[in-house]
Amino acid sequence: MKIKVLGSGAGGGFPQWNCNCRNCRGVRNGTIKATPRTQSSIALSDDGKNWILCNASPDIAQQLAANPELHKTDVLRGTAIGAIILTDSQIDHTTGLLSLREGCPHQVWCTPEVHDDLNEGFPLFPMLSHWNGGLVHHQITPDEAFNPGICPTLRITALPIVSNAPPYSKYRGRPLPGHNVALFVEDTASGSALLYAPGLGEPDEALMPWFRRADCLLVDGTLWQDDELAATGVGSHTGKEMGHLALGEQQGLMALLAAQPARRKILIHINNTNPILDEESAERLALTRHGIEVSHDGMLIEI
Repeated sequence: MKIKVLGSGAGGGFPQWNCNCRNCRGVRNGTIKATPRTQSSIALSDDGKNWILCNASPDIAQQLAANPELHKTDVLRGTAIGAIILTDSQIDHTTGLLSLREGCPHQVWCTPEVHDDLNEGFPLFPMLSHWNGGLVHHQITPDEAFNPGICPTLRITALPIVSNAPPYSKYRGRPLPGHNVALFVEDTASGSALLYAPGLGEPDEALMPWFRRADCLLVDGTLWQDDELAATGVGSHTGKEMGHLALGEQQGLMALLAAQPARRKILIHINNTNPILDEESAERLALTRHGIEVSHDGMLIEI
């Protein structure tokens, strides 16, 4: 299985266009060792030729241009993306669908809850219906394995996770199980398995057996501390309010990942305020000591 990290940042990317926090200022003027990042999305393949896009970042056009594996040169117009899977209905995982309108129709797989949000609160499905058939919805049923019609050796199971619905959802603050899912991706040819969870509020008892089965964990690294936005002066929401488990808390994600048997443990969806973006920071060194990697745009993972 091939996993291509198209974007590794959280909403706004890094540096964020309107932010002058220590990290954003430092990467612009070169005073910290850090790498710019676009907003979170990945692509999956079993042959390196056909790809499944997981989440459509607002930066999708830039990401496609930067990753020639996803180009398709034997047609007048088209890409190697044959299906799109959405793990939630958040802006930073769905807005890229607007930029893909010239390529409609697109086969989009998501839960009923995500589909409802994208018909009402953020009505991408009705909007894009005006472009050559728009988005063709295929329903994901949580906990039932499926294949999205391409990459035949990949078997995907959507797992409900504890997080939050987006601000425009009528279920904000009281999400249903299908509002946020992780993807457990098995390659039936090689036997390898990936757990992809770019938004993770709290790993519960139902999710932990899947954590232990994965060869590679590619999971939410949004914040180092729960009150990070307030501590850096850029916001007031806590990580828990937004649906993200902080890395460095006493019962945080770093300690949880360090205890897992997966061969590779990699963070994605990293907010611009997170000190781990500074590759020489104490927090980044702590991750390295625990065997945890930080993804970057263009990273290719093979398992």
